[in-house]
Amino acid sequence: MGQVTLVQGAEEAVNDKTPGFGGQIVVITGATGGLGRAIAARLIASGATAILLGRTRRSLDELLAETGWSADAVRCYPVDLDVEAAIREGTQDICNRYPHVHALIHAAGLISLGSVERSQLGDLDRQYHVNVRAPYQLTQSLLPRMLTCGGQVVFVNSSVGIKAREGVSQYAATKHALRALADSLRDEVNGRGVRVLSVFLGRMASGLQAAVHQHETLHYDPARLLQPEDVASLILNVLQLPRTAEVTDLHIRPALRP
Repeated sequence: MGQVTLVQGAEEAVNDKTPGFGGQIVVITGATGGLGRAIAARLIASGATAILLGRTRRSLDELLAETGWSADAVRCYPVDLDVEAAIREGTQDICNRYPHVHALIHAAGLISLGSVERSQLGDLDRQYHVNVRAPYQLTQSLLPRMLTCGGQVVFVNSSVGIKAREGVSQYAATKHALRALADSLRDEVNGRGVRVLSVFLGRMASGLQAAVHQHETLHYDPARLLQPEDVASLILNVLQLPRTAEVTDLHIRPALRP
C-alpha cells in the first residue's frame, strides 16, 4: 500500500481545489502501449492536454486514427528513448511551447529476459537507456516546467524493482535503479511542491507480458492479469489527492493467482 506523508507544496498548488485535469499539460511516455494509452484516454476525457511520446510517428498516427482524439487535446512526439538527441529535441520543443508541465508519467519500458550466465551486455545497455537514463533525462529537462506549477512525476515500475527473481537480472537492475531515482528526486523536490510517485506493478495484460509468458512457456490469459484501464484509473486518482497528502509507493498485483 502507498505511504501517505505530509507535503510542503507550493502555495498555488495547495490552494488549487479544482477537480479533474482541466487545463493541465501532461507528458506521457509509452503512449502507444496499453497503460500509456489508458492513462491518456482518461486525461483527455478530464480536459487535459496530453503530450504523447511514442517510439515512431507511425505508431502515434495509428493511435490517433483508432481513438479519434482531437488535435486540440493531444500533441504527439515520435521519440526513441534509446537516443539522447531525440529526447533532447522533443523536450526542447515541449518547453518552448508550454510554460508549465503539470505531470510527467513514465509509462514506457523495455524488458529482456535471460540468466546472468547467458544474457547479452547489449541487452542490458538498451534496457538501461530506456528504463533509467531516458526517464532521468526527461525528468531533468522538464523539471523546471513542473516546479513552476507544483507538478507531479509518476514512475511506472515493476514488482521486480522491489524483489528480483531468476531470469530477470538485467530488467530488475534497471527497475531498482528507477526506484532509487524516484526516491532521490522526491527528497529533492517535495519541499518545492512537486510530488513523486512510484508504481510497482505485478503482471499486467499487455503485448510485453504476452511475450514474457511465451518466453517462460506459460499460458497467457490476459483476463487473469491486471488491466491497464484499472491501473490508469488508480494512478490518476492518486494524482488528484489533495496537496496535504502524498502517496509515494503504490504496489498493485493481480487478484487472481497464475
